[in-house]
Order: sequence, then C-alpha cells, then structure tokens
Amino acid sequence: MKRLIAILAVVAVVAVAGWFLLGRTASTEPSGTPLASDTTQPTDVASDIDISDVQDMTQGNPDAPVTVIEYASYTCPHCATFNAGAYKQLKKDYIDTDKINFIYREVYFDGPGVWASLLARCAGPEKFFGITDLLYASQSTWANAGGRDPVAISAELKKIGRLAGMDGDTIEACIQDEDQAKKMVEWFKVHSTQDDITATPSFVINGTTYSNMAYDKMKELIDAAGAE
Repeated sequence: MKRLIAILAVVAVVAVAGWFLLGRTASTEPSGTPLASDTTQPTDVASDIDISDVQDMTQGNPDAPVTVIEYASYTCPHCATFNAGAYKQLKKDYIDTDKINFIYREVYFDGPGVWASLLARCAGPEKFFGITDLLYASQSTWANAGGRDPVAISAELKKIGRLAGMDGDTIEACIQDEDQAKKMVEWFKVHSTQDDITATPSFVINGTTYSNMAYDKMKELIDAAGAE
C-alpha cells in the first residue's frame, strides 16, 4: 500500500505543475478527453531523470513510409472506445499488412493510469498490446473498483496480469516500481510536449498532430501520407 501511495505521489507532483487532471470528470466532447485546462506546457523540461531506456511500443513495419503514433490513457473512456473500434480496423487495414509503423504512447491523468501502464509493460513488448486490449476491455471495472479505491484498483489490475500469464510476484514488482513510474511520467512529459498533445486520444501521422477522429478520416489521412 505504501508503494502504491508513493506512485500516486509521483503523479501528484506533476499535477501541481499543470501536467495532469487529477480527479477529472470524463469529457463529454466527441473529440476526446482533454488534458488539464492549464495546458501551458514548457518547451524545455529540465530533469535529471534518465528516460533513454524507456521503449516505444510498436506494431507493423518500422520501415513503412507512414508512422502513426497514438497518445492514449488507460483511464480515458474515449481511448477505450477507439481501441474497441477504430483501432481494430486500423490494425486489419494497415498494421497487419505492414503498411504503417504504429506506435502507442501512454498519457497519464492519474495514479491508476500509471499502474496500468506499468502492468502493460511488465511482460515485455510481446505481450504489451494484448494486455492493453485487456485493460481497455475491462476499463470500467478496474478503473472504478471500490469507488476508485487504490487497493481495490490494484487488486483488479493484478487479476488482469494473472490473466495475461504473469505470476503474482512479477506483477507486484512491476506495479510498485516507483523508479520506473517516475521515468514513464518524465517520458510522457517530453513526448507530449514535442507533439503538442492536449487531449486523448490524439494521433501523430508523419509528424502532424490530430485530435480524435472517425476512422474514415484517419484512413484518408494515412493514405494521403503515402501508405502503400
């Protein structure tokens, strides 16, 4: 429990600087869930946290002419909707056919989102997207467990980890890794600043940032960017 609170503190410190919206209500806008209303983000974030070993999670063809980056939060309802629908179409049409290089980058609104990210990365890149699917499919259960009680949420996340084939000790070590949590938060800050991310989900297609959109519009943009 103390380690869970420590990771919550990591996120809270960043929230004070205006990076996260803690205890937010879900957005009613169709475009996505906004980050903090104070979205004045520094262009140069000084930090002594080394993020060089934080790995991008990718699918598809790394040498494809089009790169699509999704910025999403595991606690964002709009992101769960995208994962259940448009992402499946994107995967079928462009990722599985090696027409694009797809990158998924986590956004953090709250402590549970960080724990979910730590869990998704726990078993390595091979299982990351499978665990991500499980997290989004059961988002309403684990993210609201016990009235959003940290202990209840942790217990639900551990169930997902076991379902993905991880043992209890491994799961415990991953979701209570405070140093890794700090790295992930810093990693998010750097990339979201570079790509001007203000809501989730957001997409960067060959360097241009877009807000949430219908799949037909995304397909049009990917094709125009040169997907083959």
